[in-house]
Amino acid sequence: MKKFLTLLLFLPSAAFADITSSITSSVKLEVAAPGTTADRIGNSYSISGTGVNTTDGTTAGSLGGLGAATNGVNAYTPITASQLTDGESYTFTVSHTTGDTISTSLTTGEVSPFGDLTSTSGGTAGSLAGTVDNHVLTVTAGGSGTTATGQYVTSVTVD
Repeated sequence: MKKFLTLLLFLPSAAFADITSSITSSVKLEVAAPGTTADRIGNSYSISGTGVNTTDGTTAGSLGGLGAATNGVNAYTPITASQLTDGESYTFTVSHTTGDTISTSLTTGEVSPFGDLTSTSGGTAGSLAGTVDNHVLTVTAGGSGTTATGQYVTSVTVD
């Protein structure tokens, strides 16, 4: 019996495994589209001071400011300031920003003339090209605003 067990230890055993392999090739070509981003500048008004008289030309003590909006722009009432007491100290600051007008007659492709615009031109394909031939990649650069990417992937999996 001992001889039989010893013999079994030396017999070859079968090994089973699943092997999977894949090879993938690809080329990706891109041409950038033109575009514009627009940020509208809003209306603002700020006033501060001490030791001053203010008027809007009609009403004493008026602080001026922003009124009703038309097409995104608020009406503005300016003020005049004068020293309250001769010889005394005073401070006065006023700040006003007129916002961008919101256009009501834009057509497709037009952009409102806002105060903060960034435009980019579209890419030019030019000689942009790419091929895959029996896993041999060929990529040719194009003009500005283009991207060409070639990829070759090999994978082997043993379970």
